[in-house]
Formats: sequence, C-alpha cells, structure tokens
Amino acid sequence: MVRVAVDAMGGDNAPGEIVKGVVDALIADTDKKLSVILVGREADVKRELEACRTEKNRSAFDESRIRIVHADDVIETGDPPVVAIRNKKESSLVKALTMVKEGEAEAFVSSGSTGAVLVGGQLIVGRLKGVQRTPLAPIIPTLNGAALLIDCGANVDAKPENLIQYAHMGTVYMKYIMGVENPRVGILNIGVEEEKGNALVKATYPLLKEEKGINFIGSVEAQGLVEGAADVIVTDAFAGNVALKMYEATGKALLTLMKDGFKSNVGSKLGAALALPSLKGKLKKFDASQYGGAPMLGLKGLVVKSHGSAKAKEIRNTLMQCIDFSEQNIPEKISGAIS
Repeated sequence: MVRVAVDAMGGDNAPGEIVKGVVDALIADTDKKLSVILVGREADVKRELEACRTEKNRSAFDESRIRIVHADDVIETGDPPVVAIRNKKESSLVKALTMVKEGEAEAFVSSGSTGAVLVGGQLIVGRLKGVQRTPLAPIIPTLNGAALLIDCGANVDAKPENLIQYAHMGTVYMKYIMGVENPRVGILNIGVEEEKGNALVKATYPLLKEEKGINFIGSVEAQGLVEGAADVIVTDAFAGNVALKMYEATGKALLTLMKDGFKSNVGSKLGAALALPSLKGKLKKFDASQYGGAPMLGLKGLVVKSHGSAKAKEIRNTLMQCIDFSEQNIPEKISGAIS
C-alpha cells in the first residue's frame, strides 16, 4: 500500500472536507492500494469520520485503511513558516512531514500554510542529491488537456541552472504521471522571439535549446498557458505565481459573470436551461481540482500542497495522485534525469 500522511487540520475547510476527501479516495481506490494516516486533533477527526458514516454516499468505506495520529497543535496561515516549523513540533503539519522523513509514509498532503509546507518539505523531508531548488508544480487545465507550471511559488529568485532542472523534473512528471510521451517544454516569456525576455529568460533560453533529454519548443506567452502551447512551462516562482493567480481568478470571474447573465431575465433563464447540460461538460475541462494538488518536486518523498480552500473532490484526487507518484517512483526518475 501507498501510505499517505494527511494534515487533517490544514486549510479553510479542515477537518471536515479533508476527512470527506480521504473517505472518498478510499472508496474510489477499489484496488486497495491506498492507506491514510490522518494527523490532527483526534476528537475532531473522529467526529468527522462518524459524520461520514451517516452519509449515504460515504458510509461504505474501509476503516482498516485509516489510522489517526493525534497532534495538539496547528500551524496557522499567519505563522512565520520557519519559526512555526521549528517551534510547533506537535503540529499536524510537522508530525505528518516527519512520518515521510522517517519512512512511516510515502507521501504527505496538506491544504495548510503554503510557506510552512515549502519550508517543512525542505527542512524535514529533504532534497534529493543534486537538486538545487525544489519547485512547486501545479497541473493547470488548458484547451488541449493539461500542462505543468513549474515553479509557481517556491523560489521567487531563480538561476538558469534551476530552470534547467525544473525542465527535467517537469518532463519526468508529465511523462510518467500524465502519460505525455516526449512532453513539450516551453519557457514563460513576454514574446515568442528568442531575443525577448528578462535577464533570466535570455540566459536560460539557449541552455534549454542545447539540453539533452528536453523537448524544448521555445517561449510561451501568457495566452499560451490557456491554449496548451506546451506541456511543461518553466519559470521563476514570481512570474509563475502571478500567472497562476490571474489564471484562477479570471476563471472564477467568468463563471460569476455567466451565472449573473443567466439570471438577468426570463429569456436568459430559458437559454440557460437549454445550454447548461452542454456547458457543464465543457467547463469540467477547466476544473483544476480534477488534477489534485501541486507536488513539490525534487524531494526525497512526495509532498503535495492542495489549495487552502480545497474541498473533498480535490483532496480525493490528490490522494489518488499519490498512488501514481509512488508506483512510478518519481524521485528516483528525477534523480536520474538531473544527474
């Protein structure tokens, strides 16, 4: 079994949605490859599990594949990450990460403080030999499927050699987890011409062109993210995080405008009734929760950060993602790619 330590107290909807997501993953995992360690305040976790037993669609789950580990403390979003990791040893986040370090679990999942997850992943789980920086790499939906945006929040200041490693990590992930043969790698830029970009992009571009094992296709502009111009988009975390936040916010704004428009008059309501069945199917393509959380690549174990507002669906898909990551032995493949 793939053992996943879950921070049951992390995120806006913890522990309720976290526990529901765990239960849903166990039900979906009919091959019984997954076991979960729920780390958090035991009374709260047990209460949520009991609530799941009374729900029709969640009542039949295998409790033998759930273990609860009590943790008194919680790292809050406003806590300074380094201080929190060092001082809150009894927090759910630190105890769950320590389980990965000590071999009690193969993976860690949290919707809690992004900063604490990033710091804890490096200080507790540790980097693979040869890895200079460990990027956060979410899967983003595109018109042509999905792409990996790497880095989107871990390393604001990066060097060309860091982006080269990101390209290798992203190639491994898209090939073995997403099933994309020979993934196309692009670098996020303000134009497609080779001479464009800031100092980092201009220094990295020629290196990516010459790098063996990378299917480099050149620069990708912001609209290329949506269009699916590349399977892996490498960037520093500053640009990546700005792009990701705008991407997500624009999607939410468009949905809000559509809903308001459909409700504006009788004619639009009638039109909505006719269009919604087809529209829902199309919009599912841009539901990022279907891909789970963002893995922190380059560590000795799997560390995955889901959205702070994650609900059961995203948690379930994140846990299923952990099975593939472990079975494909992604850390070993990343080590081989960057060595």
